[in-house]
Amino acid sequence: MMNIEVLHSSGITTAVQERVSALYSQLNPTEHQSPLHEVLANNNVVMVVCKEDAIICGMALLVTYKVLAGYRGLVEDVVVDVSYRGKGIGKKLMQKLVEQGNEMGLDEILLFSGHHRTAAIALYKSLGFTMRNSGVYQLKV
Repeated sequence: MMNIEVLHSSGITTAVQERVSALYSQLNPTEHQSPLHEVLANNNVVMVVCKEDAIICGMALLVTYKVLAGYRGLVEDVVVDVSYRGKGIGKKLMQKLVEQGNEMGLDEILLFSGHHRTAAIALYKSLGFTMRNSGVYQLKV
């Protein structure tokens, strides 16, 4: 049975950390990972996971912040295990993040996606996300 839920710091076990690390490696194999307890200790992060038969098979994060233009959320680290794809898990994770954003009173939810990620972009568009007319610039520090 598939279940989408918010993961709280109290729910972090060694097995959960290992599973999240394995998922994140599918998304960004060369990126450094912060320990999950540090990420969830931040009150500005909401993490949702999909569990199928108690195994975490997908995850997504929503980072919230306030700016002069309002209260925003930024979607990060959306990934579904390769062996679980095609079951609508990504959509359910995103819907849960949007639901959480609505409950928190966010004015806007942003996300970034590589142009080559056509399936992800189609998913985001199906949920009502639109392309923003701006560029993304990066400075690694």
